[in-house]
Amino acid sequence: MSDRIRYGGDYNPEQWPERVWDDDHRLFTEAGIDTLTVGVFSWSLTQPAEDTYDLTVLDRVLKRAAEEGRQVCLATGTAALPPWLAKKYPEVNRTDFEGRRHRYGQRHNFCPGSPVYRRLSTALAGRLAERYADHPALLAWHINNEYGGACYCDRCADAFRAWLRERHGTLDALNDAWWTTFWSHRYTDWDQIEPPSALTEHWRGPDHTAFQGLTLDYRRFMTDALLGCFTAEKEAIRAHDPHTPVTTNFMGMYRPLDYHRWAPHLDFASWDNYPPLGAPPTWPALAHDLMRGLKDGAPFWLMEQTPSTTACRDVNPLRRPGELRLATFQAIAHGADAALYFQLRASRGACEKYHGAVIGHAGRADTRVFREVAGLGHELAALGDATLGARTPARTALLFDWDSWWALETSDGPSRLVRYQDTVHAYYRAAREAGADVDVVPQTADLTPYDVVLAPVLHLVKGDLAARLEAVAERGGTVLATFLSGRADEHDRAFLTDVPGPLAPLMGVRVDEWDARPPEFVQSVRLGEFRAEARLVFEIVLERGAEPVGTYGTDFYAGTPAVTRNAFGRGEGWYVATDLDQPGVDHVVRRVLARHDLIGPYAGHPALETATRTAPDGTRLLFLLNHGREPARLTAHATATDLLTGRRTGAGEPLTLDPLGVVILSLPYPRPQQMRRPRSSGTPDLRKK
Repeated sequence: MSDRIRYGGDYNPEQWPERVWDDDHRLFTEAGIDTLTVGVFSWSLTQPAEDTYDLTVLDRVLKRAAEEGRQVCLATGTAALPPWLAKKYPEVNRTDFEGRRHRYGQRHNFCPGSPVYRRLSTALAGRLAERYADHPALLAWHINNEYGGACYCDRCADAFRAWLRERHGTLDALNDAWWTTFWSHRYTDWDQIEPPSALTEHWRGPDHTAFQGLTLDYRRFMTDALLGCFTAEKEAIRAHDPHTPVTTNFMGMYRPLDYHRWAPHLDFASWDNYPPLGAPPTWPALAHDLMRGLKDGAPFWLMEQTPSTTACRDVNPLRRPGELRLATFQAIAHGADAALYFQLRASRGACEKYHGAVIGHAGRADTRVFREVAGLGHELAALGDATLGARTPARTALLFDWDSWWALETSDGPSRLVRYQDTVHAYYRAAREAGADVDVVPQTADLTPYDVVLAPVLHLVKGDLAARLEAVAERGGTVLATFLSGRADEHDRAFLTDVPGPLAPLMGVRVDEWDARPPEFVQSVRLGEFRAEARLVFEIVLERGAEPVGTYGTDFYAGTPAVTRNAFGRGEGWYVATDLDQPGVDHVVRRVLARHDLIGPYAGHPALETATRTAPDGTRLLFLLNHGREPARLTAHATATDLLTGRRTGAGEPLTLDPLGVVILSLPYPRPQQMRRPRSSGTPDLRKK
């Protein structure tokens, strides 16, 4: 099998008699499916009792895949407990936020601190690796599935206290970090510390806490606790298989877990793309770029997407003709080297029986969905290895920080209506729709490759970040920060200095006060001849070297700066002191990008998404994706060839994309001064063994 984008998805043949497998593989061949994710929820099958393993079904599944020339992403199956385990060892069941010990049911239902769970899950992972490490069908290991949730049992409380000892060292340091002199909370013994829950520090749910530092640390701890389950299984696999790449499927912008803490332990990132209903195309694009950024820009896998519809929501709209193809090429445009579905054959029963599938209950090949999947499979086969391993040469970075997300949304004041994802997305969307490629990176990232760094609602500023942002501006770059940034340190303690804390010298402003209003209140902002609207939070800014770019229009602070620009070294620091509407964000971000000649050639077409990848041989690939319901009529900015059709278009000639259409332009090599400092590859070898 030639090298190409991996194509396939979740396959559960254990749900069916083997005569159905024959039909499945015939249809897989017809659709160009070459990769099967198997065993995701197979624990009760592979280990029917504590002292019994039965791998006969998996043996046949992998043997059949190899015979058909397909490869397998083999899951350890440890995401859902088998009933016998939960009954024999009740301690493996989680205790929820309200303090209730759960009984057996659902999935993602294990306590990450349970020694029994750790012992049995790693034993199973090791048994699978011992048996299948050298199997010709094995392509990658898939540990667990969509890690998430939290546990508040006594065992997790003990583990939390041990985690705190390691993190803080002494009770004096912990008391200072959490500011426990407030409300008589000063701890004199580690055993006095309780996990933050509905029974202790929280009210009205997980986002209302009396001590943000405590809640912040528990979220960090639970991230590490679940990560410990992953690394334990990975170590068990590595004892028998030192080479096959290992991953687990993330969930994009998933608040409970800080994926940046997980990234070093994955051989490649993968994730499941189910965007919210009605989300603009930049929402999944942001998640794609976040996943790509986990491994320093290395390609990732799209591990799951629906071929037609979901089933877990109150309303589950159907993907219209062409939307599946567009979504798949969007993932590839942003760095995916695999495009997989959930699910390949529809389950007959339980809660996902109506979830979209490549093969429906009737097993037909003449459905619209199957024809679209098969057509896309043939396109990807024809595309071959043209995009494999390709990197994104972005000169714009957006900082994404789970700690800031957690801290902002548990803060009492100024406004609980400010949502981290929404604000970050607004600035990402502005840059993307202006035609800029964007790397989504953590606070710790190397910022030297970037001309523009966007840092919206960066509530916590940690380590030497402020100095590294200043270095970006010193050498001529531009840094943009927004309201509610630079407010607190890594423990969510307010800086004992003027807002925006360590960012103030770069921004050249002092935030004197801040006003929060209900969502129906609209404040006008004048940006030269442009008028924008703002809501929720209005910081009152005093200039300390910066010049006003936009001003408020009403109230006692009318005429004071709402947007500022500060000269710093050879560059600039921009500060946006309020929650601008999307046109206002677009206006500001385009001014920043224009300074660095980063406005794309098709920025005047709002329904058109662009993304660039650079292949290992240096070929530049420009993806054009028309999310509109009307044709996109363009004028080609350069001579290029469409890799999907072979059609060549000259510079200045008309270029038309059909509604929901895709073009992948192979462009001439860039001039030397356009070349960007390359990064190390870091991409695992997932080619056929």
